[in-house]
Amino acid sequence: MTHVAGYTGFLPENKLLLNAVKEGIYGFDLDGNAVFINPAAEQMTGWQTQDLLGKNIHDCHHHSHADGSPYHQHDCPIYSTLKDGIAREIDHEVFWRKDGSSFPVHYTSTPVYKSGQLIGVVAIFRDISMQKHTEQSLREALAQVQALSEQLTSENHYLQAELADKSGSVGIAGSSLAIGQMIQQIKLVANTNSTVLICGENGTGKELVARNLHQLSDRKSKPLVSVNCAAFSSTLLESELFGHEKGAFTGATSRRKGRFELAHQGTLFLDEVAELSLEAQSKLLRVIQEQEFERVGSSETIQVDIRLIAASHYDLLKRVEQGLFRMDLYYRLNVFPIHVPPLRDRLEDIPELATHILSHLNHKLGKKIEAISKQGLKKLAGYQWPGNVRELQNVLEREAILSQGNILQCQHLAITASDPQKVDKASPITLAEAETQHIRQTLNHCNWRISGPNGAATLLALPASTLRSKMKKLGIIKSP
Repeated sequence: MTHVAGYTGFLPENKLLLNAVKEGIYGFDLDGNAVFINPAAEQMTGWQTQDLLGKNIHDCHHHSHADGSPYHQHDCPIYSTLKDGIAREIDHEVFWRKDGSSFPVHYTSTPVYKSGQLIGVVAIFRDISMQKHTEQSLREALAQVQALSEQLTSENHYLQAELADKSGSVGIAGSSLAIGQMIQQIKLVANTNSTVLICGENGTGKELVARNLHQLSDRKSKPLVSVNCAAFSSTLLESELFGHEKGAFTGATSRRKGRFELAHQGTLFLDEVAELSLEAQSKLLRVIQEQEFERVGSSETIQVDIRLIAASHYDLLKRVEQGLFRMDLYYRLNVFPIHVPPLRDRLEDIPELATHILSHLNHKLGKKIEAISKQGLKKLAGYQWPGNVRELQNVLEREAILSQGNILQCQHLAITASDPQKVDKASPITLAEAETQHIRQTLNHCNWRISGPNGAATLLALPASTLRSKMKKLGIIKSP
């Protein structure tokens, strides 16, 4: 039996047992020199018994950490057990083979006593490469699941918000020449990846055109993601479009995907694109050109595949001349312009539009209104609708709420039909005078209530703050 530094070694029957196990086993004397190496240890490390007996094993294959940095013997758990007699279990280190390669190990260092006196240590180890590989695979799979879960959660939150504000078909009601020409343009460009710029006054239905473009494209099975550029400050808008990392700014408590990521392989609709800051315009131009961007607070480049549709009630070319909009971005967006006509240019569509709107209102309000009376239609057709289709929707909803029968009489309308011939002969008035007249008429109808569901701002399809600003500018006050 080998005797090193007073270590008496293993009994023959124990040695046979230790040679048979699959774990590697080392025996150390109190000086830390090897006194026993089993065949499994030789096979795993490439170090043979004759190479190690009587030598310091730490210097042979425990000399460095996994990253290659030095591993000093006084920090080694095996040698700590030699000093204090306390057993240890380690699973985050590596052993180095004779050929210079390494493998992750799980090992225990157990003190050996004889007659109550510490005489050495037994180290039992096994190769856990497969276990580490499995753990890494599981971590990667978990990261993928978390990323997918994050994406689905973001999309679910977005879609819930979208569905809360939209319902019904995406059909465009109307048979006028102006609408027919617009529909023809939609059909021509829908199934391409060309960027579309939708122009038209507020309330004309620019988003409805965007939804039709998406539904007629080969991207219809993917998301249509909308963002109103006028609804956010320049700082928040950038985060809304491109997303942000946790801690990117005050209030960014978690990572959030932007609308560009949500629209991947689908369509992104930028409403009121003229409201973008010049800085955001620059970033948007890059996305259009390169189909890539970075989240706010991140340097990681994200690539996307999107079809872009933009809309504005402004004349973007005039905004370019005023220095408020980038010329290069204007030409990128204006690949295929579509003009949405105002309602006053297609008054003949009002009966069809009204029928379409009433169908939706019956479902929304639980009503059973069948039609609008001839006198009511005459009133509707005799008005110029500065708020366009959105104003028509608001007017009909108010009338539907107040109506007690199945035929809408429009008797509560603050508007009256006009004789076109009389209008032609009437003395012209300024735009400000016409606006003042219309606002005052609406305020009288609403008993001068400005905000709220029954207020003039709702009927005029304007934010209450905007209406108050217009009233102040035009000098509109309630008569005593």
